[in-house]
Amino acid sequence: MSDINEMNEGLKWYVAHTYSGYENKVKANLEKIVENRGLGELITDIRIPTETIVESDGGREREVESKIFPSYVLIKMVMSDETWHIVRNITGVTGFVGPGSKPVPLTEEEAAAIISEEPVTTTATSFAVGDTVDIIDGIFRGYSGKLSLLDVETGECTVIVSTVGRDMPVNLDIKCIKKAQDN
Repeated sequence: MSDINEMNEGLKWYVAHTYSGYENKVKANLEKIVENRGLGELITDIRIPTETIVESDGGREREVESKIFPSYVLIKMVMSDETWHIVRNITGVTGFVGPGSKPVPLTEEEAAAIISEEPVTTTATSFAVGDTVDIIDGIFRGYSGKLSLLDVETGECTVIVSTVGRDMPVNLDIKCIKKAQDN
């Protein structure tokens, strides 16, 4: 009996480390092996935690799915010699997270925090404080100015606009600005 069979703790979440960019291939290959060999009771779930990032650039928004933990795949499984070898020998897997060759399961709290069913959405923008921007909507449409404040959480910004011979801060929604074109 090997060390891995002795550490069997029932169904637990384990983390497999993969080569960068191989997460989806590892997941697909493992799902095929589980289906083909009838191992659905030993390997019950395979996940790649992701979040949706909304990127905004001048009024255009697009959603991009991003991996929260690149190069890692979470696997809910019963750890045994057989399951260890199956996962470990999939192309792209470099090993399990844990000291040496002994995989360490996630605690229930860790697993719950990582594998929440609620979709996570964050906002990313291509703007930076100090950028010259054009205002494309609102009463200051057609004006240009320097971005002086950017709050990605609320989606608001402040642009310093020169009008009537003085600088004036204008509070806007990020959707109302775009990067100024280089002349």
